Amino acid sequence: MNSGKSDTLIKTAYNYIERGLSIITIKPSVDTKGDANIIARGGAQRKVDIMATPDMNVRDAIHTYVDLNGLAPLSCVLIDEAQFLTDTQIDELLEIAKTDNISVIAYGLRADFKTHLFPGSARLFEIADNIEKLPTMCRCGNQAEFNCRKLNDRYVFEGEQVAIDGEDAVTYDSLCGTCYLTEKAAVHA
Repeated sequence: MNSGKSDTLIKTAYNYIERGLSIITIKPSVDTKGDANIIARGGAQRKVDIMATPDMNVRDAIHTYVDLNGLAPLSCVLIDEAQFLTDTQIDELLEIAKTDNISVIAYGLRADFKTHLFPGSARLFEIADNIEKLPTMCRCGNQAEFNCRKLNDRYVFEGEQVAIDGEDAVTYDSLCGTCYLTEKAAVHA
């Protein structure tokens, strides 16, 4: 959270398009923030080409979209909020990258507010060629490592894995390990 993932995706899309290369942007449908748009904290946004439902075959959807929109040859697939994709969908993206020879760049969170890997993130860690961390800062000035959920502006450490930022009084804060453990201890005190 707050590391500029969506902003980086939008800039990457712009760079490809500026060079006359075709791209597709994908976002999991569970991420309702911004509806069918990728929205960066700084206000930049980009319309999503494919909203991936959990039962969607992403590889088939990409090929269909390319055919319908005359995007061949497709240069790159950009994924926002990749942690919300299923294991199967991550495997389909591997096929896009390795069998179809199309670059795939996925942006997402490693772990949830309870420090557990998301299924999509776990599978990405297993098969990705490269993993690059986009750092962000904790309120104390140290590098943040954890996403901490707030409900009505109070830290919480229980609940469903997925709660979208900005819905139902849910927000997130990026914290270093020390601040995360301090907040967790205060809630359980």
